[in-house]
Amino acid sequence: MNEVILRVSEGLSQDVGAGRARLDAETRLKLGVSPGDVIEIEGGRITGAIVWRARPVDEGRGIIRIDNLTRKNARVGIGDKVIIRRAEPKVAERVVIAPAISQSQRIQFGHGIESLVKRGLLKRPVNAGDTIVIPGIALFGNSLPFGVVKSEPKGIVLIGEETKISVKEEPIKEEMLKLPQVSYEDIGGLHEEIMKIREMIELPLKHPELFERLGIDPPKGVLLYGPPGTGKTLIARAVAYESGASFFTINGPEIMSKFYGQSEENLRKTFEEAEKNSPSVIFIDEIDAIAPKREEVHGEVERRVVSQLLTLMDGLKGRGKVIVIGATNREDSLDPALRRPGRFDREIEIGVPDRNGRREILQIHTRGMPLAEDVKLEELADVTHGFVGADMAALAREAAMSALRRYLPEIDLDKPIPTEILSKMIVTMKDFKEAMKSIEPSALREVLVEIPKVRWDDVGGLHEMKQRLVEAVEWPLKNPEAFKKMGIRPPKGILLYGPPGTGKTLLAKAVATEGNANFLSIKGPEIFSKWVGESEKAIRELFKKAKQAAPSIVFLDELDALAPKRGSYDGSRVTETVVNQLLTSIDGLEQLSDLVIIGATNRPDIIDPSLLRPGRFDELLLVGPPDKEAREEIFKI
Repeated sequence: MNEVILRVSEGLSQDVGAGRARLDAETRLKLGVSPGDVIEIEGGRITGAIVWRARPVDEGRGIIRIDNLTRKNARVGIGDKVIIRRAEPKVAERVVIAPAISQSQRIQFGHGIESLVKRGLLKRPVNAGDTIVIPGIALFGNSLPFGVVKSEPKGIVLIGEETKISVKEEPIKEEMLKLPQVSYEDIGGLHEEIMKIREMIELPLKHPELFERLGIDPPKGVLLYGPPGTGKTLIARAVAYESGASFFTINGPEIMSKFYGQSEENLRKTFEEAEKNSPSVIFIDEIDAIAPKREEVHGEVERRVVSQLLTLMDGLKGRGKVIVIGATNREDSLDPALRRPGRFDREIEIGVPDRNGRREILQIHTRGMPLAEDVKLEELADVTHGFVGADMAALAREAAMSALRRYLPEIDLDKPIPTEILSKMIVTMKDFKEAMKSIEPSALREVLVEIPKVRWDDVGGLHEMKQRLVEAVEWPLKNPEAFKKMGIRPPKGILLYGPPGTGKTLLAKAVATEGNANFLSIKGPEIFSKWVGESEKAIRELFKKAKQAAPSIVFLDELDALAPKRGSYDGSRVTETVVNQLLTSIDGLEQLSDLVIIGATNRPDIIDPSLLRPGRFDELLLVGPPDKEAREEIFKI
């Protein structure tokens, strides 16, 4: 029988739980299999999978892409070698499955569960001892894993129409249960970041001899930073799990104690445990809570804890056997001594996902969901600017809750829910649209952000103005590739000026709605604070948030109050430093094509002239009083 040895690589997110193995054309030819056939995968044990075509980039690489469940069923990890053979499975006469959850939990299945399982597993290969998930069967929103207790005949079998399915309610024995936790396929939109982290963490843990040969010390620590909800903790768990290392978590604030020296003792204990159980990963969540800048803290405890952490990280003697991962969303407040090579060797930003990342994350969170035909994840990814992974998870959950509300009138909550109702429950695009109303991007919650609901039709008159704004703002946001191809740099800022009440703010809102962008609005006078440096900090924060939630429009209303001419009056120097900060913030947007600044004022004559040069506010548009036709239009609206 033909057999091929291939290296295991992570599966694609759309294949998770489906029992697929992606093989390139050369391997399929050697084995004599076509897409849809069944193969046998032999690692630590034997399991089966359905053949699918590999992606073009994987042709000739000698790899097999299988998801975390298939890897666990074959008892292999990423990078291991497996033997692949063509399988000739028989159709199973009988298959017994049981939920793969802890012994303390009990699940009561309703009538008709067997037909639901058969429908989900039809034409799937299974082997006794495998762990599987069944589409449409979930527990608390997550897919519910089942263990295959036994099959008749033995070996790899196919589930067919004639197969008798038995579902036990008693959970499978713990020792039979080696369930995957978080794997790389559960993380969407962070491929590059994961690759960087894997080369720094998995290589030293699995192959320290590589570093010995090169005569270098492997990295001791990685700092993950980025807005809340982007997946920093999830990445750390996946890395520990996939590399087979012991995982120790230190939650920043939890190690603090009121007793003298106890906080440092807690830290030392964790590091000692990790060294005993090496290879291991120590994950310090919210590291800014235990390692703030020493010159900025008043308590003695915090200073001692920082010093203890520094000495512990310097004393990680074992070559690459203990690696520290820190996570924070306030990297600037960390003590600088921690951020040098030798302690945290590399800092990796886990940022807000782009459009493709959002689509991947949505695919992951809607895996076990019965989606209607009209649900288009591409469309949802287009309109969820600034959403991080946690927001996308909340969106999927909220859409499911919205669907549930539709079916609640048909359900008697005191009785088991009939299978007919369960099988007809689906989540539609309308549910997702409904969920969008109640979920906003977490990266922008503390900034005044609104997606205004103002269309061009709501603005009377001003036709020429609308057209110029469409060209200057909407086109670059919607088609950045076209501008890149033509070598044109779109305007960075637009200043709308004119008498009060002519519709400057309304125009800015209409631009944000039509361009599908996040809208960050700030009124000139609101920025000023009585504390020195606070006003400038507010501007820096605003631009930082806008970059994270791009594409976005920053709207500066009453710009004359925010940036008057420097040296023109005898007030405080605060306004001068604010103007300087604004100038540098706008100049720092060189690389960003999906961020536009719109200013509005009725006194352009008192605005600092350095703001009005090309490269800052490139276009100055006069929004004048309406003429007769425009007045008629305004009355109609």
